[in-house]
This record gives sequence, C-alpha cells and structure tokens, in this order.
Amino acid sequence: MSQLTRFEALTAAVQGAGSQSQFARDLAVSQPTVWRWINQSKQLPAEHVLNAERLYGVSRHDLRPDIYPRETMVDRGTPDRFVGIDLRARTGEGRQQAQVS
Repeated sequence: MSQLTRFEALTAAVQGAGSQSQFARDLAVSQPTVWRWINQSKQLPAEHVLNAERLYGVSRHDLRPDIYPRETMVDRGTPDRFVGIDLRARTGEGRQQAQVS
C-alpha cells in the first residue's frame, strides 16, 4: 500500500468530493477555507480528518500522519518471535501443564 503525503491525501479527498465547494459543504466550512487548506497550509486540520476519512475513504494515516501514525511491527517476518495471545495464560492451563511436565 503506497503512502500519500498530507497534501496528496487532502487533494485526493477533495477530488473524492468532486469539488472544493462540495468538500466544504460536507465538512461544514466555507469554500475559501478549503482553498486555504490546499494552497497555504497544505494539510487538513485535525478536527476534520475523521469525517474526511469516513466520507471519502482517504486514510487518516495519510491525511495527518503526525496525529495518526502508522504502527509498524519491528519484528515482522521473524518466525521465532511470539505473535498473538495465549488464551491459556488467562485460565492458568499453560502454568498447570508446565508444572505437570
């Protein structure tokens, strides 16, 4: 999956709306405000990120990676590392089996 810059993500969301005017209506702001976001700040303000993601399918991680960073697994692909949850640990089964052995 390719990552977009904040600006690319913002312009993708505006394109998803069809126009700056529709984007503005959907987010309850004025069209000149959207123009300023695109041409001056080059990013979507934090309070609009989740709505834009919901409405246009542009990831919050692309729109504002400073607020919604992508989580990366450090040991991805390392087969000998434990990955997951051992449900037996909650009930004590794992400890009982270890004591029996």
